[in-house]
Amino acid sequence: MSDLEISIAFDRYDRHFPFFDGTVKAPPGLRYKALQVGQSDHLRDGTGRHERMIHEKAFDIAEFSMSTYLMAINRGLPLTGVPIFPRRLFSQSCMFVRADSDIEEPKHLIGRRVGLSSFQTTLSLLAKGDLKFEYGVAWEDIRWLLTTDEKVKFTPKPGVVIDRVAKGTDLGDLLDKGEIDAIFMPHPPASVMKGRVKTRRLFRDTQGEEKRYFDKLGYWPIMHVLAMSTDLAKREPGLPTALLEMFDQAHHINDEYYEDPNWSRLPAGRHYYEQSKALFGDPWKNGYKVNKGNLERFILYSHDQGLISERYGPERLFIVSTLET
Repeated sequence: MSDLEISIAFDRYDRHFPFFDGTVKAPPGLRYKALQVGQSDHLRDGTGRHERMIHEKAFDIAEFSMSTYLMAINRGLPLTGVPIFPRRLFSQSCMFVRADSDIEEPKHLIGRRVGLSSFQTTLSLLAKGDLKFEYGVAWEDIRWLLTTDEKVKFTPKPGVVIDRVAKGTDLGDLLDKGEIDAIFMPHPPASVMKGRVKTRRLFRDTQGEEKRYFDKLGYWPIMHVLAMSTDLAKREPGLPTALLEMFDQAHHINDEYYEDPNWSRLPAGRHYYEQSKALFGDPWKNGYKVNKGNLERFILYSHDQGLISERYGPERLFIVSTLET
């Protein structure tokens, strides 16, 4: 690389602070501009990160929906990736029912109505797949209600019931009225977050269930991947290695933040950090090999849900030079 400047669009997570304050050092010949671009929320440099990356090519590199990325690769869109995964979530933490609901376990969702952001949102993909392959509840036996347009068009499987609500509808209000029975969302609606609508998580012992899932499968599920245009990847073959090294720097700098027991505004922040380490070790590992099983499962889920036409190999997702990482 020689005198290359790139834009990187991602969220304002603690693990990205070292990019925003410039403590991550790029290799000689590379300069970066860190952009705070949200997806659901408007941040300093805008919103709609995924749409702007896939439809407008607004950034050189972007944190990008894993589910939409699988669909883009299947359709031959001009994107490729580096095995860097900026966001991870367990589906179990994102399944909500009313506080007084009679739904106590996944099988009680059969025949019910469940609200999602979009069908292809990564958390939606993960939650539907986990229901079927972990809990034996076919997602096809649930009625789905969507609030957001799909990023990549697809044709639902025959017999699947998908309805839509008007833009701006608060799913929490529908849950409160009994018009839906559950919500699967990474960002619950304001009515839920502010406590106006009383909810609880589907799994009473959510953390215990997540630990069981982690111990069984060996990973904290990926939500986002780092994507770039195929043209940029071809022009700059050294860029993937540089990005892996830079995100590794950010990871270690972020860990050092927690050496200060008052770095977090949470009084027990340091305790939570230590507990997390004891339970999960370091679940943020980037690279292809250590994440291959997680990627294979996402491909299985996506194919099963009719979002991609074939169960291709996960090596197809990334620049060839990164497959040994």
